[in-house]
Amino acid sequence: MPDNPFDDYKIAVRKKYEIEKNGEYFVYLDNPTRAKLRKLCWELFQQQNRTQDDLSVFSSLLGLPFDINRRNKFDEQIDKFRPIEKYFKGETDPANVEAVNMAAILVGFEARPFNKFRIHNLYRDEIENDDSINNSEISNSKDKSIDSTLILDTFLDQKESERGIEKGIVKEKEHEEVKENERVKEITIEEIKSKPKTISLFVNIKEKLFDTLKTKIKVTALAVAIVLSVGFAAIYELFPKKGCMQWNGNNYEIVDCDLKAADNNIELLDPNQINMKRMKVCDTTVFFKNEKAVVFYARSRDSLECFNQIGYHPERKSLYLKPITNHMIGKYVSNKPCK
Repeated sequence: MPDNPFDDYKIAVRKKYEIEKNGEYFVYLDNPTRAKLRKLCWELFQQQNRTQDDLSVFSSLLGLPFDINRRNKFDEQIDKFRPIEKYFKGETDPANVEAVNMAAILVGFEARPFNKFRIHNLYRDEIENDDSINNSEISNSKDKSIDSTLILDTFLDQKESERGIEKGIVKEKEHEEVKENERVKEITIEEIKSKPKTISLFVNIKEKLFDTLKTKIKVTALAVAIVLSVGFAAIYELFPKKGCMQWNGNNYEIVDCDLKAADNNIELLDPNQINMKRMKVCDTTVFFKNEKAVVFYARSRDSLECFNQIGYHPERKSLYLKPITNHMIGKYVSNKPCK
């Protein structure tokens, strides 16, 4: 079994999309949008008898059951198709299983939903040679109301039973482990009771050490408090009103809160924001360290504004910066040489 069957499932559905985007539903899939995918979904569910699996995906993802008379309610769910649009375009890697299941329905990927794909991969050879499974698939093609996932789940339970990992066995083993732990505790308690003098001596030594340590901690805490108090008082006297900061276009500067600014961009000092600096990036800039982004961006028309840390945009406070991605680097920076 692969380490991450869900990743394999997403890859398989994506490959099916690459084929189907030039097929019968070219109009919807070649350049997918939320509106196109929503329309294709309605057309497929309206014209075809769907399996119980497909109907369950529809209900789980969109939050309502499929009903031919509730088209207006369905149309309101357009944002539910946004992850599928970005998935087909290769912009995101969706974590929502039901979104990928719906994507599988739209491109006609047969090994769906994910649970069916997972079981098929786990017992591929046995399923292909199992007459009961094959006969159920044939029957399923005649009667769409049969839930193929239920059939495959039954098959999986049988295999798990053969491997001796049924829930009852697991619980029995857990119960035995609990009993063993209790027995060990009882033995330990008996050993402790048999050595009262040693324990008493240990407790006395421990209490003395604890009292000494507690006294030292109190003295240290008092000294630190005095130093901090004097330090804060000195800072306040030397820098009485330096409690604000101002963005100068490239970085923040600490300023007096009473300073008058033409664009009124004086704000309270924010320790999480004060070290932010604007960055000029090019095709040789280091964007990642240890596979983590060290550059953060916000879009500005047809370009990127880049900064050295996460936080809100210093000039557009409602906009929060995002970690740079390879997609954004390829789109905006790859062909931009350093000047």
